[in-house]
Amino acid sequence: MANKEEVNKQMDILLKSNMNKIQNKILVLSNKGGVGKSTVSVNVAVCLSKKGLKVGLLDADIHGPSVARMLGFEGKKLQNGPNGIVPYEASPGLVAVSMAAVLGNIDTPVIWRGPMKAVAIKQFLAEVDWGARDYLIIDSPPGTGDEPLSICQLIKDLNGAIVVTTSQEVALLDSRKCINFLRELKIPIIGIVENMSSLLCPKCGEKIDVFSSGGAENTARDMGIPFLGGIPFDPEIVKSSDKGELLVETHPESKAVNVFNNICDSIGASTKNNK
Repeated sequence: MANKEEVNKQMDILLKSNMNKIQNKILVLSNKGGVGKSTVSVNVAVCLSKKGLKVGLLDADIHGPSVARMLGFEGKKLQNGPNGIVPYEASPGLVAVSMAAVLGNIDTPVIWRGPMKAVAIKQFLAEVDWGARDYLIIDSPPGTGDEPLSICQLIKDLNGAIVVTTSQEVALLDSRKCINFLRELKIPIIGIVENMSSLLCPKCGEKIDVFSSGGAENTARDMGIPFLGGIPFDPEIVKSSDKGELLVETHPESKAVNVFNNICDSIGASTKNNK
């Protein structure tokens, strides 16, 4: 028992030391799967790094990690260095860690209960050599359970959270629960993002509201939080993510990239006092 307590104590010291080196910690979450939360996390992290900032990206989705595929390091095992686990350098200024770079086989399921997931997240925060960073973006799995709760409890000074949703009523209903989850834990809410907001017809340019649109903006108004923008339904986002390419580099003219940059500006404005 004494050894276990000592290990936990050392882990707590490492975690505090690691987090003290990172100026801003931002949680990205949703209360429903399939709304594109990881897409937002990855592209926001990339856009922040393109602004000359040092950014870390933690994929905290233990069961369904996708950041490694999106950033092109799926199947590449993480290595140990003199100061801990070495994160993958996705691009200049951007490093990332994902459970997908820990598993021996990408098809291997993680069959864990809550306590084991909490330990894994704590290890990612404490034992990865994040170094000095301007931002740590944390991509949380859907819901308001073990993983996001662990993150909020482990990181005592989270600077804020971004809620991702589509404009579907079922998604918006869950997003309201997500917002109240953050309020219960007293986590500052940077704002809400509406993903897959609309589709522009490639032939005629007509705007098609696949999941309807405007719902997130209305929810933001009702809940008294900022609306950060609507990301269009862009097939290039899917293609880039599946290939492990960076949309910012392959399609910098994309309207989606413009929205991601605007979200980064909102993040910067909300955290400016921490720099």
